[in-house]
Order: sequence, then structure tokens, then C-alpha cells
Amino acid sequence: MRRTSLVCSFLLAVVVCHAQKSIELFNGKDLSGWHIDIPDMDNNPKAITPFIVRNQQLVSLGEPRGHLITDKQYADFRLNVEYRFPGKPGNCGVLVFASTPRALYGMFPKSIEVQMMHENAGDFWCIVEDITTDNMEERRGPKADWGITEGKLRRIKNLTEGSENALGEWNYMTIECLNNEIKVWLNGDLVNHGYNATASSGQIAVQAEGAEVEFRKITLTPIKELSMQEPQ
Repeated sequence: MRRTSLVCSFLLAVVVCHAQKSIELFNGKDLSGWHIDIPDMDNNPKAITPFIVRNQQLVSLGEPRGHLITDKQYADFRLNVEYRFPGKPGNCGVLVFASTPRALYGMFPKSIEVQMMHENAGDFWCIVEDITTDNMEERRGPKADWGITEGKLRRIKNLTEGSENALGEWNYMTIECLNNEIKVWLNGDLVNHGYNATASSGQIAVQAEGAEVEFRKITLTPIKELSMQEPQ
């Protein structure tokens, strides 16, 4: 009887440890674990924060523009993000491998952006970091114009069309980062895959970039290998 009890206790411990591997970066209550970087708030005492919690959802109001950034740095992870545009669609993004703040245009932290802009979700944007994909000239433009700073071709188009759900519906984005490689799925479709990134760890950020966006889930899970297909 005691042996059975010990076995049950061991199995319970394994389940608990496995459950603890995933981290809810957004707790549904407040912005614990995050900090805000909004340039307009530096010298404008009347500026409001564009990041709020409403109905247990993290909401980016879009204005004033800037970023909500994790306090901690992360490497080798899967990020599950559920988001939607509740009203007029527009621009937003999830930044990985973020580091130096305001490194581009006095606002964007050094990072690789996974685009969420309506009808362009899954694009990569290089923000003072770089990444390589297949068919780079087709997807990024003339090689002579590539770059990671102002005025350069920093966008790498995603692989699919029509992967976003209808406006107002929730989108399910999975971002896997392992060493210098990034894979992105959107609603089950592989929408981007990059490698040889110039960074392999950093903070995670979400944007306020002109449109209201609701997030109901931002979950991080450590990984040791990249998935061949979107993990369930």
C-alpha cells in the first residue's frame, strides 16, 4: 500500500513539474513582469499608458506608440499568443530577442519582430538585428538594399496568404525560438522560418502601433528542439 502511495506521489510530482514548464507571461490581472517604454511619456505628464488590462485581457490601445517589454530575458522557447483586432484593424507585433531600447527611430528596441499587422501577419522585421530565410531576394527585395537600420529593406515577407482569421476573430500565433532560429505558425499554417539570426536570447515585447489589439494569452514554454509542425 505504501509503495503504491509512493508511486502515486512520484507520478503527481512529475505532472506538477511538467505543468510548471509553461509560464503565463500575462496573468490576466495586471502587468506584473512587464515594463512600459513609451517615448511620448518622457516629457508629457498628460500622456496615458497605451497598455491596460480589460476583461482579463491585455489590451494595446495603439496610441501613444511604444512597447510593453518583459523584465526578464528568455532563450529557447515556444511562445503561444492569442490576439485579435476588436475594431478597426491595423499594426502591431511581437518582438523577440529584444535588447537595447529605442535602437531604431528612437522607439523600437533592437530585436526581431514577428509582424501582426492585418494581412501581413507572420512577416519578419529586422530591427538592428538580422535573420536569414530561404528565397531572401524574392521576399526581401534587392540584396544591395538589405539592412537593419533606418532606410534599409528590413521586412521579410511571410510564406502564405489568407492565414489570418476574419476580423474580430481570435488568431493563434506560435513562435518558436531555438538558438539562432525562429519558426512562426499562424492558425495552423507555417508562415515564416528564419535562421542565422544575429541574436539568440533577449526580452519579449508587444507593440502599441496605431491600432487596438486584445491579447488573451501569452504563454512561454521552454523547448529543446524546433517542431516539424505546429505543436498542439
